[in-house]
Amino acid sequence: MAGGITDTGELYSPYVGLVYMFNLIVGTGALTMPKAFATAGWLVSLILLLFLGFMSYMTTTFVVEAMAAANAQLRWKRMEKRKEDDEDEDSSSGVSDSDVLLQDGYERAETRPILSIQRRGSANIFEITERVEMGQMASMFFNKVGVNLFYFCIIIYLYGDLAIYAAAVPVSLMQVTCSVTGNHSCSVGDGTKYNDTDKCWGPIRRIDAYRLYLAAFTLLLGPFTFFNVQKTKYLQIMTSLMRWIAFILMIILALIRIGRGQAEGHPSVAQLSGIRNLFGVCVYSFMCQHSLPSLITPISKKKHVNKLVLLDYILILAFYSLLSFTAIYCFRNDTLMDMYTLNFTNCEIISVAFIRYFLGLFPVFTISTNFPIIAVTLRNNWKTLFHREGGTYPWVVDRIVFPAITLIPPVLVAFCTHDLESLVGITGAYAGNGIQYLIPAFLAYCSRKDTQLVFGSGTVNKHLSPFRHTFWIVFVLIWGFSCFVFVTANIVLSESKL
Repeated sequence: MAGGITDTGELYSPYVGLVYMFNLIVGTGALTMPKAFATAGWLVSLILLLFLGFMSYMTTTFVVEAMAAANAQLRWKRMEKRKEDDEDEDSSSGVSDSDVLLQDGYERAETRPILSIQRRGSANIFEITERVEMGQMASMFFNKVGVNLFYFCIIIYLYGDLAIYAAAVPVSLMQVTCSVTGNHSCSVGDGTKYNDTDKCWGPIRRIDAYRLYLAAFTLLLGPFTFFNVQKTKYLQIMTSLMRWIAFILMIILALIRIGRGQAEGHPSVAQLSGIRNLFGVCVYSFMCQHSLPSLITPISKKKHVNKLVLLDYILILAFYSLLSFTAIYCFRNDTLMDMYTLNFTNCEIISVAFIRYFLGLFPVFTISTNFPIIAVTLRNNWKTLFHREGGTYPWVVDRIVFPAITLIPPVLVAFCTHDLESLVGITGAYAGNGIQYLIPAFLAYCSRKDTQLVFGSGTVNKHLSPFRHTFWIVFVLIWGFSCFVFVTANIVLSESKL
């Protein structure tokens, strides 16, 4: 994500790619969705979920189109370079085409006949064979201001991600281990409302326990920010397996409780006050655009990639709806926890202690494996943002300063608040809005403009988005900017009422 061209990796079938995308999208955000559904009302939530799913699918096709355009430009540059080298070998003159051709794609298009490129296989020039990360695409299609804004948006989003992760693990540990009655992990989700000042163990308050867990979490996982870590294949398999066991267990347990007539939920149809957090949670829960190059490029056959992505989004919409509706009808609105897994740590809900602990501690295991990876990604983005051609960083800056500015801010945010619904909502509503809507729309617009200038107006990108009309780009941009205004106004109005 730091913005470079990396190895494609081992190829896999389109259906394996579909599974990988599903696993990427359905993550921590899904655990906060039931509470957001209950807060906003089931009808408003369903309509917004469907609409935001559609918008996310549209911008996903924009990113795929931009990836194809970036691959075409890289392929074209190599063909031009080879042609220049051939001409240099055959020419006795000291003047070569490289003295005339400039680095910018627009100016090169004016000095080199496009027909020569088209004759050399324009049908395959838009094939996605190289993994071009979003940072590299931003560098290719945006100006300097646009590139800096892109990295600013990515960095803010990753900070939000880390703050959510840093809060979610201590919250889960606090809820599972703290109880005013001393009956560990049996009173969470029973309708009792606990305050941060309530006792946990002896003189230790719940907020003190939370901060102790946060300190332990930071000391154990924080040092990984100062080194290079890499997600292994087996770690992915383990975390994916745990995630699906947990999600399926929660849906089945909620359905059993509803089937036995023990359901307590009476969700409202609409509560406009809850839309702000619901919007942020939904945006966060559909986030995949920044990782599409890593997912799409290794797919062996990309002819029907947009249809496979559409199928993925339909399955994800169905899954989110099933998870959220079973939750809001199974539990009362006031008992739904920010982290939905914690509703299943009550002895009255589940009598098997192992399942209670597994679901209660599920976020601890999965989030802990992702935290170092996100932290290193953020650190690398900071390095890329300030990097200058040919320059190197002093050892202290490279090994101490960048890791420190990566780790300290999210830990401070988590120290100040553990309101996961608000953290997810704000991260999704602001930085997530930029990554999921604005950046893909600008990438699609700029890549189309660049493609026409370099290859001619008659050249068609084989991975052109189904939403190819300019209207859709304008619509996404208006929607994205409107969301910024709406969420900001909602926050201001909410604060003014306090």
